[in-house]
Amino acid sequence: MIMRIMGEGQFRVADEHLNRLNQLDDELLAALDSGDETVFRTTLGNLLAAVREVGEPVADDYLGPSDAILPNEGGTIDEVRQVLRAEGDGLIPGIPE
Repeated sequence: MIMRIMGEGQFRVADEHLNRLNQLDDELLAALDSGDETVFRTTLGNLLAAVREVGEPVADDYLGPSDAILPNEGGTIDEVRQVLRAEGDGLIPGIPE
């Protein structure tokens, strides 16, 4: 799966890491629901750090699509809510079958 962190680049993430990333995505959704800016910042940072940790950077000249688009660390609660409305059920798609 290719995940793009806006303003940073794309990462190829193996399916074996998607459960962990989906858990972090769920935590981010809960933080958005609470409206707590501090919790939101922490959970967004944790999600992005995990993508960077388990993902392999994709070459800058890769022109293929991203399977998931994640906000950058400076994203606001409102911006992330707008992305979620467009994406549907969380930022990270479920595990492919």
